[in-house]
Amino acid sequence: MKKLIMLAVLGLGAFAVWRKVQSDRAELDLWTEATAADEG
Repeated sequence: MKKLIMLAVLGLGAFAVWRKVQSDRAELDLWTEATAADEG
């Protein structure tokens, strides 16, 4: 039972990190697009 709980915790942690990375990447893409439009 402990292994199942640990696996669930690790899975949730990995999912949270993945979501954070995806969010940061999307924000960076928007920022790059916005600043590139100002320069050009």
